[in-house]
Amino acid sequence: MLLLASASPARRRLLEQAGIPHRVEVSGVDEEAITAETPELLVQQLARAKARAVARRLQGPDLPCQGVLGCDSVLVFEGEIFGKPRDASEATARWRRMAGGSGLLHTGHALLGGAEGQQERLEVVTTRVVFAAVGTAEIERYVASGEPLQCAGGFALEGRGGLLVERIEGCVSNVIGLSLPLLRRWLCAETAD
Repeated sequence: MLLLASASPARRRLLEQAGIPHRVEVSGVDEEAITAETPELLVQQLARAKARAVARRLQGPDLPCQGVLGCDSVLVFEGEIFGKPRDASEATARWRRMAGGSGLLHTGHALLGGAEGQQERLEVVTTRVVFAAVGTAEIERYVASGEPLQCAGGFALEGRGGLLVERIEGCVSNVIGLSLPLLRRWLCAETAD
């Protein structure tokens, strides 16, 4: 059993679709309080903080045997970090900039635990996202759906936002919320140890 330290329904769905037994325990970490010099370090520190917060609350027999997984994602576009848009106006402005361009989606992964709860694995997976050259009407319809306000970068690849993405270069599941290939490698290593 894996414990997902995230409120993200997309991450939960990825685990469900992959057949990975898990349960969810939201970390409650104040994401705004964590800063870092680079986007990669930021998502790594956020993922670690989320996993550690949940692991501290659940000690001993309450910790699942496969550990606690924390994740966090940001999109970097033209050198600027795009987390979740604050409101529809910000989402619209971002999409006007992103249309026809590309950005890097960084997801930090932290897996704490294992049999004794001592091991800590950290990794950032980066995927390039190339956005379609969409017009104002498409952007306004998408923002009006409310979906962009729930997602890092202001889009959900697995939802309506998938229509606005031209192509993905790298790990597709990473753009949705966590890298399943990375998680498979980690979990296989746990059973081999």
